[in-house]
Amino acid sequence: MQTSDVSNFFRTETELAKDEARKEKAQRTKNLGSPLDLPGKILSLKIRGSEAWTAESGHVARRLSLETGKTLQIYRGHTGPVTCIAFREPDVLFTGSWDNTIKAWNISDNALLSTTQSHTDFVKVLLLVPTLSLLVSGSSDKVVRLWDASDVAKPLTQLGSISSHARPVEVLAFEPINETSGMLYTADTMGVIKVWEVQREYGPTPTCRTTLRSELQDHRTGINDVWVGNGFVWSASSDESLIIQPLPRLSTVANTKRIRHKITHPQSINAILPLSLTNLSEPYIVTASGEVVRVYAFDPHAPEDKPELVGEIDAHWHDVTDLGLWMRVVEKGGKKRIETWILSASLDATLRRWQLEELLNPSQDKGLVPAIIQLIEPSTSSSLTEEEEHELEELLADD
Repeated sequence: MQTSDVSNFFRTETELAKDEARKEKAQRTKNLGSPLDLPGKILSLKIRGSEAWTAESGHVARRLSLETGKTLQIYRGHTGPVTCIAFREPDVLFTGSWDNTIKAWNISDNALLSTTQSHTDFVKVLLLVPTLSLLVSGSSDKVVRLWDASDVAKPLTQLGSISSHARPVEVLAFEPINETSGMLYTADTMGVIKVWEVQREYGPTPTCRTTLRSELQDHRTGINDVWVGNGFVWSASSDESLIIQPLPRLSTVANTKRIRHKITHPQSINAILPLSLTNLSEPYIVTASGEVVRVYAFDPHAPEDKPELVGEIDAHWHDVTDLGLWMRVVEKGGKKRIETWILSASLDATLRRWQLEELLNPSQDKGLVPAIIQLIEPSTSSSLTEEEEHELEELLADD
């Protein structure tokens, strides 16, 4: 194969063929899932009402209408990709970035309220704990920090930190116990999940006391998502497995049967959405593995039953990074009804919208076909430099 393109001089024929296949798939999937095309790669997604909020590689967070697809607000100010977002209801947005900072914004007018120099490396995850008025951050610097979320008019006040992880901490989850305490789950790129009891102490010198209560080492490599609820820990990993197991504090209770489920995928599992833990309360788990979205039937109230694959769609031409649930309110003839939609965000810079019914029953006449696993990814332009693009791909592959 001959080419006059200088950029192709040091590329193999296999790589060039893959590029062509990537372009073909991008064209073939361009209309699937009523896509919303964004300027940057989507690294994280949150749903509030009928709006989607995205953290993007283009150094911004974005607020979109899911009904119209229009961008409502853009939050600019970071000097690196925005990796994560969190909310303090009703009016504060927190963003974390590769620039090592956490920023607080007024949601309504996107005014910057404060900037906190929070870590010595990339901020990878944020978690807001409303019951404790606490913001928790995890970073590539391997440290978890706990911040007072009650005052955002100035840089956040640190209340505590955890420095026991040996690898970057990219996933957090929380299980409330009461108004001043709960269980914090911190997960790293080595595959370790640590479970901490967090005690919020108020007074003249507020602080957070953390005590290690358990450690889960069921995965071989990095944890990409963790959910806690219904008596179970749900963890997804780059080792291509989703593990559902009893909460550590329940598994040690006398006469409690330890039932553990493991769902293996063909590729790294980047995100999960256990619908039984949402307001929908349906017995399904949605997973994102590579470019494919899958749905499994699983009732946590009948844990003896094994999860069953009920639907899958080859949804994107690049890795799916996050999932969300949209409870769409539709009014017709003076009557209101609720439609259930699943949102998938991807490194292909699209946000796609799927009715749950479509995912459960893929229809070829709608262009929805069972997944065909392809280990290829099409190229696309973004606002990252070549060095940042390479670093992003390495982090997503290795962490």
